[in-house]
Amino acid sequence: MYDCSTLSIVPPCLPGETTLKPALKLLLSRLSQPDDAEQAASFGRWWFDMQSKQWIVSMGAAELLDVDMGLHHSLASTFAQVIHDDVALLTSALATDPTLPIKCEFRIINETAGLRWLRLISVPQQLLKQGVLAGVLVDITATKHAALRERFSFESTQFLVGSYSLGEAITKVIRLVCETLGWEWGAYWSLEQEQMGANKLICRYYWDSTNDKLAPFTQNSLTTHIPTGAGLVGSVWSTARPNWVEDMVNDHSFLRRKSALACGLKSGYAFPVSYVTADGRRHSPGVMEFFSCLSRQKEAQLPNLSATIGTLVAQTVQRLEQQAHIRQLAQIDDLTSLTNRNHFHQLLDAACLNASVSNTNFGVLFVDLDRFKPINDAFGHEAGNVVLREFAQRLRKITADNGEVGRLGGDEFAILMTKKVSIAQLKVLAERVLQAANQPFSFGDRELSVSASVGISVFPEHGWTSAELMRTADAAMYRSKKNGRNALSFFSDDNGENQEKQSSLVKQLTMETELHRALVNNEFFLEYQPVFDSAGTRMVAIEALIRWRRANGDIVLPDIFIPIAEQSRLIMQIGRWVVKQACKDLALLQQAGFDDLQVNINMAVPEFVSPSLPEELMVIIEACGLASHHLCLELTEGLVMKQPEKVIPVMRTLRQYGFKISLDDFGMGHSSLSRLKTLPISSLKIDRSFTKGLPEDRGDCAIVRTILDLGRHMHFTVVAEGVETDAQLVFLRQFGCTLIQGFVISRPKPLQELLAYLPLKT
Repeated sequence: MYDCSTLSIVPPCLPGETTLKPALKLLLSRLSQPDDAEQAASFGRWWFDMQSKQWIVSMGAAELLDVDMGLHHSLASTFAQVIHDDVALLTSALATDPTLPIKCEFRIINETAGLRWLRLISVPQQLLKQGVLAGVLVDITATKHAALRERFSFESTQFLVGSYSLGEAITKVIRLVCETLGWEWGAYWSLEQEQMGANKLICRYYWDSTNDKLAPFTQNSLTTHIPTGAGLVGSVWSTARPNWVEDMVNDHSFLRRKSALACGLKSGYAFPVSYVTADGRRHSPGVMEFFSCLSRQKEAQLPNLSATIGTLVAQTVQRLEQQAHIRQLAQIDDLTSLTNRNHFHQLLDAACLNASVSNTNFGVLFVDLDRFKPINDAFGHEAGNVVLREFAQRLRKITADNGEVGRLGGDEFAILMTKKVSIAQLKVLAERVLQAANQPFSFGDRELSVSASVGISVFPEHGWTSAELMRTADAAMYRSKKNGRNALSFFSDDNGENQEKQSSLVKQLTMETELHRALVNNEFFLEYQPVFDSAGTRMVAIEALIRWRRANGDIVLPDIFIPIAEQSRLIMQIGRWVVKQACKDLALLQQAGFDDLQVNINMAVPEFVSPSLPEELMVIIEACGLASHHLCLELTEGLVMKQPEKVIPVMRTLRQYGFKISLDDFGMGHSSLSRLKTLPISSLKIDRSFTKGLPEDRGDCAIVRTILDLGRHMHFTVVAEGVETDAQLVFLRQFGCTLIQGFVISRPKPLQELLAYLPLKT
């Protein structure tokens, strides 16, 4: 019916300037009087002459459209403020059959009111017989804002709680704001401490919708460091209150005014990203800001959404900070701030894998301080700690960016040279380590002296795995000690290593044969370590622990035969024996009166990647008359993270069948929080390496409290294992750990001795 693109905008006509239908002339004469109904209900009326293509808009409609009231010669004149992309919607709506209802939504934008949504609706009336359409115009901005807030909450949450990095997530949110709300440029600023302790805000992430039209402003923003309290960003950060730059031409307090004016920017809006910590303090990670080429006033919709966006971003920053803190506690040695033993071995594992793929080599140095124990004995542990901390800093300075330094425990250190190095370079590094140890250490007014023994191994000549490399480097270090200390040694096969390897292989093959025989001769048996409530009055669960008694009566520890069973795939048969025997014993215990007792069983990698595991377990428990929720399978973090694509589907099926799943050795640094929240588990088990240091070790205390809080908020049951002292038990009770496993309450016991706990079960 009507093509807006062919029309030019014509000023509206006054009554009498053109020929109108009598009915329209009458309408036009009445429009000069205010309409109380329009003002009360915030709507406007319109009429459209289908023959002359002329429009009449009432006072209410004119205010909504930001045009003059009265007669307009064209669609282009009537809807001059409509966003260009929405003009086609109007044209299409008016081109339909005039007897059918018309309903169209579009956006208008102007210098004072910003962006608003309007809805045009036709209404049945008598003038249609004279070729005149009539209807109302309604402002639906408030409704759109509510829907927009809901959409932002959903889409922003998807970005911010997903597996993105902080930079990726925030950049996606900035782009979402710009594209949805019509802003041309957005950025996120955060605090950075500069030299001399000065705190300034820097532009971390930004997004530009103009294809580099705003490049000068972007460059200015990236190179400007804003003092807290200065300019738009600094004032918003310091006051934690949003603010506008409404007139960049005259606002000389805006620090990037020249580049903004050069790029045609006219207004900006900034708001804080902040959250309140558990102790009631406000933490402000940063500020978000957005700029427009229009003079966007406070009626724009961004202020209505800024609180939601700022809160979501702040929660993400807080979550990532907590995740980084937990990771640091699990990876960093508390005394020296070096990489701890567990994380160093993880880094060494990764280095072995990378070197195998790239066919390169690297070196490992094992460092042990000589004459360190006499310092502790003579001057106390504080003196020893001073030596360890200072020596750690010297090692860090020596390696710089070429390697990773770890403290293995006590006075033992290790250096992983991550870049390809020659034998000569490794020797030079080891000599520098010796020199660093020989320099005196100051303790008060005393000078303390030590030396070091260094052993060196090289991948792959001296080992293909982290365990082999550390063993060979350790052997080389002991050779240095035997040769008088304060020396370095490379590992060499001349020390009988080949003979040792051959002997080890013979022992492994022999034990595999014995394990086969043990299964046939029923030489395995189970002991159970109880899990009690924190009061120690009720036995909640038992963990099945396999033992091996040879025919001659000797007991073989699981640490010796389980790794060999895993290598030979015998672990599958042994694992099924454990499940069947544990379920039989649990049935006997339940018959004796332990009605709701559950049994916890450790699972190995080959067992848990089998898709048939859930069905096999159902057959076993049904044969024993047990419910599935009485069986809890314990997996280590490492098992889940190594093959998540195979393990997690099996986990989900097991949970659907009603089995419980516990994440064992939690806190060892294998899993991320983003992965943890998707795992179908029912409980966490705090590793004994963390409970061991309670309550003296600050790092262990912090990790344990963090895991307890995490379990509480994610509705996981948390079990602390390896609890051996009353002090550890008191600490765990104090911070809300409800389930305890360890020698302080009970050592592992055979089935018959568990019946002694029967009076305590209630």
